[in-house]
Amino acid sequence: MTVEELARGIKKGKRRHLAKAITLTESSRSEDQEEALRLLELLNGNYNTIRVGISGVPGVGKSTFIEALGNLLVDQGHKVAVLAVDPSSPSSGGSILGDKTRMETLANNEGAFIRPSPTAGTLGGVAKRTRESMLLCEAAGYDVILIETVGVGQSEFEVASMVDCFLVMMLPGAGDSLQGIKRGILEITDILVVNKADGDQERLAYKARDEYEQTFHLLQPKYEGIGVEFLAISALEQKGINKVWDAVEEFVSSLKKKGFFDKIREDQNLNWFKRLAEDKFLKILWDTPENKVKAKELRERIINKEISPSAAAEKMTSS
Repeated sequence: MTVEELARGIKKGKRRHLAKAITLTESSRSEDQEEALRLLELLNGNYNTIRVGISGVPGVGKSTFIEALGNLLVDQGHKVAVLAVDPSSPSSGGSILGDKTRMETLANNEGAFIRPSPTAGTLGGVAKRTRESMLLCEAAGYDVILIETVGVGQSEFEVASMVDCFLVMMLPGAGDSLQGIKRGILEITDILVVNKADGDQERLAYKARDEYEQTFHLLQPKYEGIGVEFLAISALEQKGINKVWDAVEEFVSSLKKKGFFDKIREDQNLNWFKRLAEDKFLKILWDTPENKVKAKELRERIINKEISPSAAAEKMTSS
């Protein structure tokens, strides 16, 4: 299938073409990367979409929530793409890639597209080509893009730089809940959702939500005049899912009214450019034949205590 055929199929919303295109962008082969670049140029455009990042501590119920939210959105007439980032093993390079199993009903929904992608060791827990996958999904007509991240940590900051709305999910636990989230995460949160507000934990979930809301009053708002929304829901019982989406739409609407939205999208593209340029320079640094020889010699000198790692790094990067 040629690049032009892929592009035409994607514009028509063909899932097989979209899946092939994402596989092409994820390939590390130089010839595939050249074709992927051509494809992205053909599909580059300004799409009317909403990009939502979803993160939270392990076991918080992200997959259950995303499935419930995705099905709700499809029922409302949206086309939903889920880019679920799976952790890769640092030793084998393998990843779990089990999102289609964990989101079985959404995976079988014609209005949804789920793509698990391995992080492949990428710093921040975000797949190296997540941005390209997002663009391809938008070109295929998916108007809501949900990006699920790995755990809580550096991944939040990486995802926040590529989405319009950043949603953090937390477990009930009231007194312990504030210890489970860092100040830096609070500062980039747009919507905070306490999940599992059901059964014996319902009271704890609402108490935790109130404590988070009190804490946020001490922080400088992320956007002037736009506050953070706090919700307690049950993804398992599908209670409050519609309120979450209402909060997302209201937040994005406020961004547009106050003139922040276009600037956010501009920053996303500039950050994307910066990261891709950095990746290209790193590839040149380690993969060119002359640099491979240079790196091997410096490694041997470090092992033999002939040079310090700092001095070796300086030699490696000097022309």
